[in-house]
Amino acid sequence: MPVGTTATVRVPATSANLGPGFDAFGLALDLCDEVRAEVVADAGLRVRVEGQGAGAVPTDERHLVVRVLREELAAAGHTAPGLDVVCRNVIPHGRGLGSSASAIVAGLAAARALLLAAGAVVEDEQETRARILLEASRREGHPDNAAPAVHGGFTIAWTRGDDPTHPYAVRSVRLPVHPDVRAVVCVPAEELATSRARALLPATVPHADAALTAGRAGLLVHALTADPSLLLDATEERLHQTQRAPAMPRSAELLRALRSEGLAAVVSGAGPSVLVLTDAPGVDRVRAVAAGGAWDVHARPVHADGVAWS
Repeated sequence: MPVGTTATVRVPATSANLGPGFDAFGLALDLCDEVRAEVVADAGLRVRVEGQGAGAVPTDERHLVVRVLREELAAAGHTAPGLDVVCRNVIPHGRGLGSSASAIVAGLAAARALLLAAGAVVEDEQETRARILLEASRREGHPDNAAPAVHGGFTIAWTRGDDPTHPYAVRSVRLPVHPDVRAVVCVPAEELATSRARALLPATVPHADAALTAGRAGLLVHALTADPSLLLDATEERLHQTQRAPAMPRSAELLRALRSEGLAAVVSGAGPSVLVLTDAPGVDRVRAVAAGGAWDVHARPVHADGVAWS
């Protein structure tokens, strides 16, 4: 890899599940991390982290962005003599806003951008995004956060076939979000590991609960894209939020309070953040309900474009 080759990547936060769309639905939020990577002559690695995670995440080869970047370069048959990496993070870590998926997508996008800049690969943007989605989903184990991080907007993602490494094994569609919809995220101070939240899920669910959730998932597609007045009903589900409530009691309490006020609130991803899908007047109502509860409330537009690189 030629010395002086650089790549700059911006990748959005994401909220997965959106209630009934478990492991399939995702929404990109206009809250973006930025990564700049440069190939330098001095062997070794320099990592600087600003913002979220500064002083807490590793700044050596264990750094997730660096690890993924290195692996993607190696898969293409290339190495970098030295790397200088700057991460400017605004996505909260461990809060259900897709920070790990965003880091993986950033590492993959940075590697592809370096390869493209060096002329080491030739591919169009669609091919690059397909590659990033496939590899990010493989590392994450499911594509619900990876798809909106890569493509932006509201996404439905799925896997098919027996070989998850096949280039067409991971698929997604991006749908337009109704212009009246606003996304409000209530972020608590405490973190929650996705592995702990997932461990609380039962191995089986009653048929009636699965049927209700499937119906609401279909309704949510219509509500998000065409009729936001249906969002409260459309975000009902019985597969994962109640089951995970013991791990995030404050989030469960806020969820109940918001929904009792007619606001379409859901747990964001595995939690503990709470996402509310509402209209412009609803933003102030969310702030009023969350007031006094030590929640960091972000009203964010939907991020339409997904990861960007140069």
